[in-house]
Amino acid sequence: MADSVYRVTELIGTSGQSWEAAAKNAVETAARSLRDLRVAEVVEQDMTIENGKVTSYRVKLNVSFKYVPEAAPRARAKKR
Repeated sequence: MADSVYRVTELIGTSGQSWEAAAKNAVETAARSLRDLRVAEVVEQDMTIENGKVTSYRVKLNVSFKYVPEAAPRARAKKR
């Protein structure tokens, strides 16, 4: 197996239904712009409360994905 580098970034997902739905929302949203997601670790859960009732669930996640540095720009040959 080749050596790899992974980057970890923090995400916060929200849902009016559950912590699981909040985490799923965060991962699925991140997957639209991040490639090769690997692991999501729940690091914190909380909820918002209004008038004594839970109104939303929030999950803070550390998500890792494979880091692929962009290639250096190639010099373009001038056409004559």
